[in-house]
Amino acid sequence: METENQTCVLEFVLLGLSEDTGVQPLLFGLFLLMYLVTLTGNLLIILAIISDSHLHTPMYIFLSNLSFTDICFTSTTVPKMLLNIQTERKIITFENCIRQIFLYILFGQIDTALLTVMAYDRFVAICQPLHYMVIMNPRLCGLLLLASWLFSVLYSLLQCLMVLRLSFCTKLEIPHFFCELNQVIRLACSDTFLNDLVMYFASGLLGFIPLTGILFSYSKIISSILRISTTEGKHKAFSTCGSHLSVVTLFYGTGLGVHLSSTASQNSRTNAIASVMYTVVIPMLNPFIYSLRNKDIKQAFKKLRHILSIKGFFSQV
Repeated sequence: METENQTCVLEFVLLGLSEDTGVQPLLFGLFLLMYLVTLTGNLLIILAIISDSHLHTPMYIFLSNLSFTDICFTSTTVPKMLLNIQTERKIITFENCIRQIFLYILFGQIDTALLTVMAYDRFVAICQPLHYMVIMNPRLCGLLLLASWLFSVLYSLLQCLMVLRLSFCTKLEIPHFFCELNQVIRLACSDTFLNDLVMYFASGLLGFIPLTGILFSYSKIISSILRISTTEGKHKAFSTCGSHLSVVTLFYGTGLGVHLSSTASQNSRTNAIASVMYTVVIPMLNPFIYSLRNKDIKQAFKKLRHILSIKGFFSQV
């Protein structure tokens, strides 16, 4: 096959989830609805935390950052997919494809880092409650957030630079709804051994270390909860970390499911459908998980609604 350097590659073709034209309106409506729910839910979480001074604590600061990251994570892929369905034009330029890879990896990795930081926060709150405010001081919280962003940027930049060294064949069809890194590498005509090595090693390392930290934190948390003598005390302690544990389970569970499906099945379209859970559904569910059983968030929502209603009244006047 004819080979071209990446500087000559103009565009990729995103084949999407289905080529059936009859299904496209249904996909457009479904993903538009999920995207709007994701934006609304996560924006409400952020506004509620900002507007309520009682929620200006490390746990909720990390939660607001997670909500912001989820918005960005979903916005990296879904709007382009909706545009492609609406215009029936599945083209994405090489530059935009690289940009999408960078942002997708960046916000996905920040999600992982924030879930790890939040697990450490819950570990300190439950296992060392008397020293919580001393340990989780504003300086440490800022450093943890800065480190999350810094390592995520460097990792994302590394993966994109590895893609830029490749040459691509003339057939540039990606059987996915966005420029997924592994699918793009498969289109290369040049040797991809180094890319595969870096991708799997770095992904494994940056997935294993956070997961190990989360499991260690929760092993200590569960051990501390079991030592509490009263049932009410156990329930109260568990309720402070139940939402986070649910999100961690969904995040890593679906991520592992996508990885296993891509390993077991050679059908790229099936892998793309599996990725929907990881890239679209989880960011949509996070606000519901954190708000349904959280009294502080519910109270903040009531205050936010009151503030917005007052502003609406004065704007009418």
